[in-house]
Amino acid sequence: FFDSADNGMKMLKAELGDKIEVRTIEMSYDETKWEPTLLDVSEEDYDIIIVGTWQITEMLQDTAPMYPDKRYIIFDTRVDYSGGDYENVYSIEYKQNEVSFVAGALAAKVTTSDMPLADPSKKMIGFLGGMDIPVINDFLVGYIEGAQYVEKDIKVAISYIGSFSDSAKGKEMALAQYRQGADIGFNVAGQAGLGQLDAAKDVQRYAIGVDSDQALIFVESDPDKANLITTSALKRVDNSLYRAVMMHLDGNAPYGKAEVLGFAEDCVGLANNAVFQKVVPQDIRDYVLDVEQKIMKGEIVVSSAFGLSTEELNALRNAVK
Repeated sequence: FFDSADNGMKMLKAELGDKIEVRTIEMSYDETKWEPTLLDVSEEDYDIIIVGTWQITEMLQDTAPMYPDKRYIIFDTRVDYSGGDYENVYSIEYKQNEVSFVAGALAAKVTTSDMPLADPSKKMIGFLGGMDIPVINDFLVGYIEGAQYVEKDIKVAISYIGSFSDSAKGKEMALAQYRQGADIGFNVAGQAGLGQLDAAKDVQRYAIGVDSDQALIFVESDPDKANLITTSALKRVDNSLYRAVMMHLDGNAPYGKAEVLGFAEDCVGLANNAVFQKVVPQDIRDYVLDVEQKIMKGEIVVSSAFGLSTEELNALRNAVK
């Protein structure tokens, strides 16, 4: 996920060359380092400071008003504009529920198909989330609705790792889902989700990656694993940050506001790579492309976890048990 953000910086450097100075700072998983680092960078000469994600929101809300001449971009969440003066903060969110709807439709098509590793009698798919939080559940809501769009009686095995870094636990939970009967699983758990891809290889089941094109990560080093990753639900942080900085340079970045970016801005989408074209039959590929087009045209409206009550979310999860 953060590699995608860093790729956005590389895209900017490649486009603008010596006109821009770019620095990527890795702060690790130690959250005690985040606010001091943010304050230190805010004291330096950078014009734009980019941060992500939800865990740093409050820190940015404390810091941004102290440096009104700086411009901040936060991705995958938003600051609370009603709670303070954040005219120097641009928030970027993504329509992950919409790309997950397409991923869910693909998963349902796979589990009900005659693909080599699928068992149509089970009609079961898996979802592996990093944490039980709104942005992850936004993926889940779209995934369930997309699967139900194809097969109303489908079952979805749902697990939360409680971490975005514990890939061993991710593998353990994914193995349990596959052994329960899931033909294909969707990981939305950052580094921890890579454990699902290991599990898929161990038990020879299909997987769907997330954020970056995860099949391409392994296509040379571990082609057997790569060939089980049917596609990835891309969250193009790189494109969104490239777009944001270019808007800043043009003088029309919407600081003081939040935007939610999706298919139209090329900030979400399914990975269409050689593995997808080889492993997924043409009729399924055509079907999911049609579903994507219907979402873009407004013919399919996807629900969001944001604004759902706990009771409503639990009802949706219980409906696919």
